[in-house]
Amino acid sequence: MNRQRLDARHLLCPMPVIRTQERVARLAPGEELEVLATDPGVLADIPAWCRVNGHLVLEAGPVDAAEREFRVCLRVGPNP
Repeated sequence: MNRQRLDARHLLCPMPVIRTQERVARLAPGEELEVLATDPGVLADIPAWCRVNGHLVLEAGPVDAAEREFRVCLRVGPNP
């Protein structure tokens, strides 16, 4: 299965979560999405959004400390 990528770098809260929500709405259950961001808040905000909406966080953490990039990977739940 292909993992789609969402570039949310240089967006500030709440835009990374909003863009994630918009993209997930177009995905089928079981598909995966990788979100790249420079706002460290995504490490808490996107997992919280996933818990509320029934999606599974596969990975969340820094990608490049020097560039202040963060990644959250999720699997779309049964009710996108």
